[in-house]
Amino acid sequence: MGEMKAKYINPFTDYGFKKIFGEEASKPLLLDFLNALLPLESKIKDLSFKNNEQLGQIEADRKAIYDIYCESENGERFIVELQKAKQNYFIERTIYYSTFPIQEQADKGHWNFNLKAVYCIGVLDFTFDDYENEVEKSEWVHEIKLKNQNGKVFYDKLTYIYLEMPNFKKTESELETRLDQWLYFIKNLEDFQNIPHILKDEVVFNQAFEKAELANFNQSEWSSYQYSLKIFRDLNNTYQYAVETAREEGLAEGLAEGIEKGLAEGIEKGLAEGIEKGIEKGLAEGIEKGIEKGIEKGIEKGLAEGIEKGIEKGLAEGIEKGIEKGLAEGIEKGLAEGIEKGIEKGLAEGIEKGEEKAKIEMAKTAKSMNMNKSDIAKLTGLSEEEIDKL
Repeated sequence: MGEMKAKYINPFTDYGFKKIFGEEASKPLLLDFLNALLPLESKIKDLSFKNNEQLGQIEADRKAIYDIYCESENGERFIVELQKAKQNYFIERTIYYSTFPIQEQADKGHWNFNLKAVYCIGVLDFTFDDYENEVEKSEWVHEIKLKNQNGKVFYDKLTYIYLEMPNFKKTESELETRLDQWLYFIKNLEDFQNIPHILKDEVVFNQAFEKAELANFNQSEWSSYQYSLKIFRDLNNTYQYAVETAREEGLAEGLAEGIEKGLAEGIEKGLAEGIEKGIEKGLAEGIEKGIEKGIEKGIEKGLAEGIEKGIEKGLAEGIEKGIEKGLAEGIEKGLAEGIEKGIEKGLAEGIEKGEEKAKIEMAKTAKSMNMNKSDIAKLTGLSEEEIDKL
């Protein structure tokens, strides 16, 4: 049996995400999604889409292009971004983007600096991987505000909300909140063949499924989606191939470096441990043998002379044999520990190099497809200057 064709759009493509949430006809969907994220006292009743391209104050300033940019009936601004892959300085880019909705609120003439709230929402198809404990590792919603040293909110009108989609693993029977339903919809949409039972009676989700159904697309929409899907797949394949290739190279390099470093550390550690254990063992054996030999000789020449000479000779022989045995044991143990640590460090460095190489390969592929330089920077995290050099 062949693979079943997708019935609904892939929401992790640029076209798919904007089709569901970024069109004028999609306002009820976006409104419902945003209200699922906001606290009860901050619910919004209406939205208007704004220009998603923000220019600097002068022509030479760097611009910002959002996936979706809208304003509520109270003047609150919402930036909604879909992020498919990790980028260098992703958090810094989000903060930079948030400055434009703040600056545009400045009124000409007299102004008292009273600002409306700004929300930056990122739907991420990756995780941050900076968890400090198992609880953080299982979280999929991260809300960030400006706080003081005591953890008290210092300014409540600037909020960053990141949704780590790979961490969301709830099944249909486990859905509890409206946000759960939306995240379940986004994560599994392309795999659905029918509307899940829990969403069938929800008007807004029926609208979402209708907009996402590929059979409803006209020729122009179908072509735009296929192009967006091709870019998504090509970049994803390029990234995966680069990561796997770099991981293999990293394993080989890490193994060689690990063995080399392990040998050096093992010998050094083995010598130190061997000498220490050898002296300790040699002293014990030397005293024991010395007493035994001294007693034996003491019977012939006198107990006093025998014990004295026996201890002296036993100490020398015991220390010599103890050092020899300790060196052998220490080198053997040091080699094993050194190789193990070297391989571990090599793996980590190899994977890190792989991810960096993957970004470069993604940028090359996107550049060859004549993608806009700012879009390539957004996808890979490389600067436009770095992209020019490829």
